Amino acid sequence: MAVSWDQLIVDAADHTGLGRWWARALGWVVVVDTGEEFEIRQDPRRFPGILFTPVGDGKIVKNRLHLDLRPDDQASEVTRLVALGARHVDIGQRDEPWVVLADPEGNEFCVLGSRKN
Repeated sequence: MAVSWDQLIVDAADHTGLGRWWARALGWVVVVDTGEEFEIRQDPRRFPGILFTPVGDGKIVKNRLHLDLRPDDQASEVTRLVALGARHVDIGQRDEPWVVLADPEGNEFCVLGSRKN
């Protein structure tokens, strides 16, 4: 039996606003905007996507699943994401080489350094 990853689901208080934020952050396109679902993908024909759905409650604790982004230039990307509305967060990472940020609804994600081949 074959299986493929279709999408990641993100619950959000403002699912459309958060979806638009992530579309800008990743440079992805909106493929679904129905009012109840908001989906973005790197390319409309390419999976996986990220599907944002509305929930009534806010985020309470640290995420148990998060995205790691690997830009060419970590410092420039952190500056760009903070300008878009991300914020620095401390989850106990101390002196690690990655930067932990949170999106506008507080979901943590990491900005890694360049890959060493």
